[in-house]
Amino acid sequence: MDRRNFLRKGFIYTSLAGLYASTLGRIPLLALQRPSVPSIGNYDLVAVRGGEPEAMYKRAMQEMGGMQRFVKRGQRVVVKPNIGWDVPSDRAGNTNPGLVAAIVRDCLAAGASRVFVFDNTCDNWQRCYQNSGIEDAVKKAGGQMVPGNLERYYRAVNILGGKRLTSAKVHEQLLDADVFINVPVLKHHGSTTVTVAMKNLMGVVWDRRYWHRNDLHQCIADFCTFRKPDLNIVDAYLVMTQNGPKGTSTADLSLMKSLLVSTDIVAVDAASTLIFGAQPENIGHIRIANEMKIGKMNLSSLNIKRVAV
Repeated sequence: MDRRNFLRKGFIYTSLAGLYASTLGRIPLLALQRPSVPSIGNYDLVAVRGGEPEAMYKRAMQEMGGMQRFVKRGQRVVVKPNIGWDVPSDRAGNTNPGLVAAIVRDCLAAGASRVFVFDNTCDNWQRCYQNSGIEDAVKKAGGQMVPGNLERYYRAVNILGGKRLTSAKVHEQLLDADVFINVPVLKHHGSTTVTVAMKNLMGVVWDRRYWHRNDLHQCIADFCTFRKPDLNIVDAYLVMTQNGPKGTSTADLSLMKSLLVSTDIVAVDAASTLIFGAQPENIGHIRIANEMKIGKMNLSSLNIKRVAV
């Protein structure tokens, strides 16, 4: 698929293509803004495009009402990026390190007592932390990297709302956190077509192999009934459009220069899927989570802010 066709399919939702063709609505968000609703801090989802990751994040959080809306003085915060792969940042297999650092700084500025960052990585955890650039970025921002490579870091919990996933071992830092911020990178995945916010939560559990053996899409949705993130920030600056989730080279990437922020994990996955060039209803865990009323896949029902920088 060439870049022009990719962007056209990703940025224009079929039923509203005419309405948004000459506007910022080419960002794949379906809802009209409701003018009767006060703007700042009252959006269900904010989408920014056209800038660098940190600049887009800063603008998105201004529209969302600032990090102080989500983090209060003295609270413990977990920031969960994708750090699963031993690849450098220009390969976009992991979340952009500058974006992660900006989030950590904002949390501390809002009064967080401590900000923890971790992932249960797929490649060697120390190499992932180091070569992704995230470890260095987090430490310089004042956050604390914690490992996720040993089972003793995880505690057993019941997933009361789960259908296939009814229990799991969850990282202790998440269980003890007051605020949970999910920061995935949008990319292709061989098993699920896309991996975004919902699938990024597989990095907070120990026994994720169970998910792959027992209806992966249902398990992804099930876990969201245990603890949904307070905020989801999707890095869609460089998007891996093939050979995911690790990728093979920069040839797998498309420069999309986009960032999405939402408290609704289903909505942010649906919008991200449109950027990717797929339809949310065709992604099993998004469709299932919508049916389970974990969040809203139908973006036309949401109050959405679209920004170009």
